[in-house]
Amino acid sequence: MTDQNNSPAEAMFDKALDLAEKHLEAAMKEGGPLSSYVAVAMIEAAVNQAVEETSHEDVVDMLRDLASQIEQDAEEGDE
Repeated sequence: MTDQNNSPAEAMFDKALDLAEKHLEAAMKEGGPLSSYVAVAMIEAAVNQAVEETSHEDVVDMLRDLASQIEQDAEEGDE
């Protein structure tokens, strides 16, 4: 869901995330019993490609943000 108050960068990220999810779902379906491995392999492939496109510092920062979001979501789910 895109919030109307999102910055242009956030809106672009939301669009990119939708596109990535679409392709991940297709790859997982194609992988059949390997789907969980495909999902993790896609993460590794995406990280490697992102480092080539930006820098390892940028990717590490984004992954830290993502890890924080995952932990926060887990804590909210425990409540």
